[in-house]
Amino acid sequence: MGATKSYEFSVKENKLAKYAKALAHPARVAILQFLATQSSCMCGDIVEELPLSQSTVSQHLKELKEAGLIKGSIDGAKVCYCIDVKEWKAAQVWLNKLFDSYKGCGECC
Repeated sequence: MGATKSYEFSVKENKLAKYAKALAHPARVAILQFLATQSSCMCGDIVEELPLSQSTVSQHLKELKEAGLIKGSIDGAKVCYCIDVKEWKAAQVWLNKLFDSYKGCGECC
């Protein structure tokens, strides 16, 4: 996170920010939605599913992989991607905790 002074925030806040950053682009959301509907790892061309160039899709896959939400393995000349189930469930827990923490504010704003 560089100059954002992430070290001044808790592990919990940094973890949640990592997931939020990965979800902060519609292309990454589309990739996750596509991979979540697959019954096995996707070794085909994910580019065919999106209106983006190969290099742009690769950048988004890299971001998702760095966040831990997907994993990839090399199969010959292709890279296969799938949801990292353990991290996917952890992200769900962290995001649910954030939304569940809202206590309401009555009649403000």
